Amino acid sequence: MLQPKIIEVKPLNDYKLFLLFETGEKKMFDVTPYISGSWYEKLKDVAFFNTVHVSGNTVEWAGGQDIAPHELYEYSELMTN
Repeated sequence: MLQPKIIEVKPLNDYKLFLLFETGEKKMFDVTPYISGSWYEKLKDVAFFNTVHVSGNTVEWAGGQDIAPHELYEYSELMTN
């Protein structure tokens, strides 16, 4: 199943991401469970974490770290505000 496209991402406190999807849905995704191992460990650095940007159908950091689009959509919490 294809997920709606992410059109905006903003880094938030506590290793969370604000995600805006093309459907207008606003969601929050917690990156904390992903921050382990040598590849994702770089995300612990807040300045590095803040380099997140939309890349294709997902989000990506300056070092190439990314998260599968279906995980971003399915495991994020809908924001009501």
